Parts: sequence; structure tokens; C-alpha cells
Amino acid sequence: MRVALHTKVRADRVAAYEAAHRQVPEELTHAVRAAGVTSWTIRRWGSPRASAAERGGRTDLFHVLECEDYARLLAELERLPVNVAWQASMAELLDVVHDYSGEGADAGLPVVWELP
Repeated sequence: MRVALHTKVRADRVAAYEAAHRQVPEELTHAVRAAGVTSWTIRRWGSPRASAAERGGRTDLFHVLECEDYARLLAELERLPVNVAWQASMAELLDVVHDYSGEGADAGLPVVWELP
């Protein structure tokens, strides 16, 4: 299944957020794959060369992931120590965080249209 999510990085923490994602713990990426994820891409609104003013202060992040079962993924990662630590560090950088609770499975962006 394909899931799209929306989070927001704090305007003054964009560089730190991007730097953190260049060093995602290998233990976490293994756990994410073991939980059924085959791909996960995060995109930030606006050109990487655009200044914050040119982006209009937008700090939106859009995640697209492919997984077997999103609810299962959340359940497996919610209390996993490496993920708990990662989410705590991300919480310092984000205004809107990824919801790993049971209700988080319904937090995906709804599909409006797909190419037939």
C-alpha cells in the first residue's frame, strides 16, 4: 500500500532536519524495512536553492511510503527504542510530527486522483 503523510519542520531547524536524515541510524532503517516498508521518500516544499523568504516560510514535508500494512508498521515501531529515540530527536525539529499512535494509521493524506 502507498501512504502519503504531511509533517512540518520548524523554520529555524530545516538544516538540522536535513542533516539528521543524512545519518539515520542503520538499526532504524533495518527495523522500518522489517516492519514491511519497501520505500520511503521525504520531500520538502520548495526548491532546495530557494531562501526561506522565497519559499514563503513554508516548511512542509511530504512523505510517501510503500508498505505492506501501515497500521502494522506503526504498531511495530511505536515502542521500539531506536524509533522512540529518533522520534524524540525529530520532535525537537518539527512543528507537526509523524503520529505513531494507533490513530496515526488514519493520518495519511487522502487520495484525490491517480493516473488510471
